[in-house]
Formats: sequence, structure tokens, C-alpha cells
Amino acid sequence: MAEYDYDLFTIGAGSGGVRASRLSALKGAKVACAEEYRPGGTCVIRGCVPKKFMVYASEFARTFRKAKGYGWSFGKARFDWPAFRDAMNGEVDRLSGIYARNLANSGVELIEDRAVLEDAHTIRLVRANRTVTAKHILIATGGAPTIPDGLEGADLCITSNELFHLEKLPEHIVIKGGGYIACEFAQVFAGLGVKTCLVYRKETVLRGFDEDVRTFVHEGLKAAGVRVITHANFTRVAPGEKPGWRKVHLDTGDVLESDCVVLAVGRTPNTAGLGLEKAGVDIDAAGAVKVDAYSQSSVEHIYAIGDVTNRVNLTPVAIREGIAFCETVFGGNKTAYDRTDIASAVFTQPPVGTVGLTEAEARRTHGKVDIYKTTFRPMKGMLTDNPDRMFMKLVVDGESQRVLGVHIVGDDAPEIIQAVAIAVKAGLTKAQFDATCAVHPTVAEELVTMKDKWVPPEIGA
Repeated sequence: MAEYDYDLFTIGAGSGGVRASRLSALKGAKVACAEEYRPGGTCVIRGCVPKKFMVYASEFARTFRKAKGYGWSFGKARFDWPAFRDAMNGEVDRLSGIYARNLANSGVELIEDRAVLEDAHTIRLVRANRTVTAKHILIATGGAPTIPDGLEGADLCITSNELFHLEKLPEHIVIKGGGYIACEFAQVFAGLGVKTCLVYRKETVLRGFDEDVRTFVHEGLKAAGVRVITHANFTRVAPGEKPGWRKVHLDTGDVLESDCVVLAVGRTPNTAGLGLEKAGVDIDAAGAVKVDAYSQSSVEHIYAIGDVTNRVNLTPVAIREGIAFCETVFGGNKTAYDRTDIASAVFTQPPVGTVGLTEAEARRTHGKVDIYKTTFRPMKGMLTDNPDRMFMKLVVDGESQRVLGVHIVGDDAPEIIQAVAIAVKAGLTKAQFDATCAVHPTVAEELVTMKDKWVPPEIGA
């Protein structure tokens, strides 16, 4: 008789948990994966995938305006939110079903139940009210939207989770936050014709990104018609005078009236009520599972991957961590995933693509840094009334001339950055960028034609 019911029990059927479970089963392990909601996790169910569909929907308004410059004319355009919403969620349902089928096809038992730890090897299935045991346990429960502590009227607000299921488009949406989720949704709803207001407690959005990128996106929000209120915070949210409306009180003394208030102030590792303390698993002050380079927790046979560890909170990273976990535990090949030079995108309008170090990070770690940057009007917009602008920046080590970072804001930036990330990851130099022949006419050719170093005004004065 086996000592444990399973070789591996995974809690969470998001992208990382599913990949780790499938690969482990294919290596011969007996695996179960528990999911209390439905397979797919944040990315498929309430994140990357439906959000990108909303971005696509919103972008058509800009496309229609640009088309006039190319001779196209249209009647009055109308957007049908329920039709789009239902189509979007139908695709989410389809993808969730694929995740479930992929688990089954790999020999993984999918348990649709909430799983919590009873001890270091025992898992309780809450709805079924039974326990199972496992030799190894993998925590892959992701994150959840953060609800600000002590905010009066927080129950009158929603989070990004609920935005995909709105019964109707709001008339006036107020979004609290200045990170990528807040900025993306602000431009989505502005593009859909909704009066949109973004309230941010600091000066410039997208904290943690390159300063030039932050400024460019901040100005882009305003150009898109988003009212951006900075140096402001919610003090309370109260019912409004009109049915279904709210009054948002700010610490500036302003009061905003809105029929949809969204809290987009970050995400919290999803560890509450998981029973980690019963198993002896250490978490940090933010609630994230503490792990080493191999995703191993403070308990030798319990591992954690993805957003629940609060390392690099990106779906492809969770997948890579799941692959490394499988190799380490069931492949006899101890593997740590290299998290340097990970490309990422922000789907604002226009979007951001970035990889490597920001200018500030490079100056702190490398000292002498060469900066190349350009702002220009892409060819596609030159026949329109109000051509968009595009921004590109190279951060280069002043000694080795290795390209340390690339930052782009403009149409197709996420697609471009995926390819450029290969060069940055490979450690290529500015000279190798320069030796690459440009593809003309494209916006991406600017990456290999920037020749003049940028000189800060205080130095050039």
C-alpha cells in the first residue's frame, strides 16, 4: 500500500499549477490538482486573456478615427457591450475547458474543490469534507485584488475581477490606482466612450517602470480623455443620490460621482485561509510564500510557484517556474529559473513593451550608462488629423556597451519587445544592434538606427 495518496498534490489550476501538474504526471507521478473555482487561473479567467479582448474592443474607436485619413467613411458607430461581453466570456469558458482536458489527457486528477492544508502532508477538501495525503505539495494559488484596509464604503466598489461581467457599460467610471491594471482599464473604458477618471496617490503612473515610459503613458492617458487626478486618495465611498451611483470622497476635498468605482491598487498573494501555518510554511509580511531559488518553501517537500510567491508576477514566469519545479522534484535535475531580463508589456493605448533594466536601475548597478532615445510620429498616422507619437529607449552599459534595457511605447510595442528580448537576454552590444540592417519602412527600425547618445540637459547646458 502506498504511503501517500498522491506523489504530488497541486493547489491551484492556473497556468503554473497546470503546467507543473501535467509535466509531473507525464514523468510517472500520481498527481491531483485542486481548483475551487475553475481551471485557468488569473490569466485565462480574470486577467490577461479577457483584458486583451477588452483592449481589442476599445482600440476600434481609434482605428475608425484614423481610417478617415485613408479615405474611409462610416455611419454612426455603435458598440454593443452585452454582445461583446458574452462573446469574450464564451471564449474564456472554452479556454478553461481546454485546461481541464489537458489535465485529464496527462493523467492528472482534477478536483473541483477548495483545498487547505491540515498538516505538512495532509490536504482537506472543504466541500467534500474529506482528506487526502501527498508526498509533495505545490502551492500555485496566485493572487487576488487588494482591498485597501479601512476604506469606508469598500463594499460599494468592485475590482478588476468584476469588470468582465458588468451588466452594462457605466456612464462614469472612477478607478483608484496607478499601476498597469488601473492604466489599462482606464484606457479601455475611455476608448469605449465611458467618462473615465483615474485617481492616483503619487505623481506619475506605473511606478517601477522607466521614468520616460511613465511620463509618456501618463500623458497618453490624458490625451485619451482620461481625467487623471494625482496626489489624491480615497477617504470614503458613499451611496450617491441617483440609484446605483456612488460618491467618492478624496483627501483633496473633491467629491466624484460615479456609477462604477473600481479598486485597482495591486494584488495580494492568495494564501489567506490556506492552512500554511498548520504545515509550517513560512510567509512574508505581504502574505507571499517564502521560497528559495528552486521554489522550495521552509518545508522541504512543499513548493510554491507563480504570483503566490510575489517574485515576478507574470503568467509565462509561473509556467517556467512550474517546468523548473518538475525537473527539480521529478526529473532528477535540480533547476532554478533565471528571472533576469524578462520582457513584459502593458496594454495601454498605445501599449508598452519593456525588457531589462530601467535607466535608474542601470545607473545604480553599472555606474556609467549611455542612453539612446527617440520620440517620433509613426508613418501610419501621418495621414490622420492627430498622429500618435512613439517612444523608444536603449539603456547601454557605458563600459561593455552591452544593451541592458529596451523600453518602447507605441503601437505593436509588445510584439516588438518579444523579439528584442532575445537580443537583450543574449547580452548583445550596441554595436551589434547597429550592425543589424533596418527593415524599412517600419517603426522597429529605429532600434537599430539610433546613433546619438542622449545628454541630460544639466550636463549639456
